[in-house]
Amino acid sequence: MTFTRYAIYFAPPAAADWTKFATSWLGWDIENGAEVAHPVIDGIDVAAVSQVPRKYGLHGTMKPPFRLRTGQSLSALQSACATLAASRAPVAMEGLEIARLGRFLALRPLGHAEQLNALAAACVHELDDFRAATSEAELARRRAANLTRDQEANLIQWGYPYVLASFRFHITLSGRLDKPTLVKVQSALDTHLGPLLPTPFEITDLTLMGEAEDGRFHLIHRYALSG
Repeated sequence: MTFTRYAIYFAPPAAADWTKFATSWLGWDIENGAEVAHPVIDGIDVAAVSQVPRKYGLHGTMKPPFRLRTGQSLSALQSACATLAASRAPVAMEGLEIARLGRFLALRPLGHAEQLNALAAACVHELDDFRAATSEAELARRRAANLTRDQEANLIQWGYPYVLASFRFHITLSGRLDKPTLVKVQSALDTHLGPLLPTPFEITDLTLMGEAEDGRFHLIHRYALSG
């Protein structure tokens, strides 16, 4: 399969019950590269609610999607991912919660995030030689969000505004919703997903992802954190 962009994600363990539910919620299985049926929940149009994040699959971004720099190769990127993962220890936090981030819903970690943030920063720094320069169109699109000074600096240096000090780990579950829908969907997720969420929440590997020509992301390989 040909990929247009790559990314480093946390992809939840496929066998976990919470992963299975949240994957069906989104309707796209990154592990198998296949559509899956949405859960049927009274009063919720799950397909509509999850349309925006669907193509990315169930994930937490560690290094945002990037085009491969000229002169670099997928095999070299894979080797660098393996080296990075071998030098970093797994991360454990208290758990996950269903949270509102502005007008969308996501899973957020509970507890101190220093180790998680350091792992994400390492992905941004240590793999940046593989990232092609950000296009002018992409710069303009990102700047339309009224970036802060630090976010603008991140955009210029790292190709994405919300990294390093501006990073907030999250696993997106919806697009932007109006307030009544937001309340209703959060209640449904609290009922159906909330009891399945892990305690503790552990990140034991990093995943290299590829974006296919149709815009959907596929899991290429998992790299165990073994440092």
